[in-house]
Amino acid sequence: MKIALIGYGKMGRTIEAMGKAQGFQFPLVIDLDNGADLNKSNLSRVDVAIEFTVPSAAPGNIKKCIDHGVPVVSGTTGWTDGYAEIKDYCLKANGTLFYASNYSVGVNILFAMNRQLARIMNHFPGYRASIKEVHHVHKLDAPSGTALTLAGDLIDENERLRQWVLNPPFGQDGQDDPDSLHIESVREGEVKGQHIIRYESALDSLTLGHDAKSRDAFAEGALLAAAFLRGKTGIFGMKDLLNL
Repeated sequence: MKIALIGYGKMGRTIEAMGKAQGFQFPLVIDLDNGADLNKSNLSRVDVAIEFTVPSAAPGNIKKCIDHGVPVVSGTTGWTDGYAEIKDYCLKANGTLFYASNYSVGVNILFAMNRQLARIMNHFPGYRASIKEVHHVHKLDAPSGTALTLAGDLIDENERLRQWVLNPPFGQDGQDDPDSLHIESVREGEVKGQHIIRYESALDSLTLGHDAKSRDAFAEGALLAAAFLRGKTGIFGMKDLLNL
């Protein structure tokens, strides 16, 4: 399979190294200095594109791939306010888009556990939910896309919550704002990614979490998604890939 790699930061380089070891080819690599190379002629040489860039660039990159009939896997976070527009654009063009806020298999198992636990906790109003995420200092968006997915699913499943708020102290009981889910975002060192969901009561606490050891888990998921898209049209995510 021939892959266009859009974005050549640490994540892009990890995908390339792992992909080459698995037999994938990367005839087109787009970085900051050659954006004009993302065109019809060059895209005609690839089977799929993997896009990990920045929030301001992601929608345009995805549209270019769709316009030229190339399925695209996107892992850029921080732009999902525009996701509905891109989804509609893709469907109208009969294109193919795979989007996930996190491509780690372990994180997506966490997503499934988070939804199930949120449903269970509807029966236990004495517990207060909160989320904490920790990433390296180079990460541009906060909360992380993964934290937003966790928060959105938790709020959808929990009858007492209607919104999230950013950066109160972790575990604060927040009785002044009982319908809000607190998210704490921390940027420190070179942390690959930690996400913790905590339910706190006066008597005890219950915790779900995931701690990424390297970028390899995210790269592996993106490559699995690229292979999954072959021959498919439509909108897909990790639930489709992993049957969660």
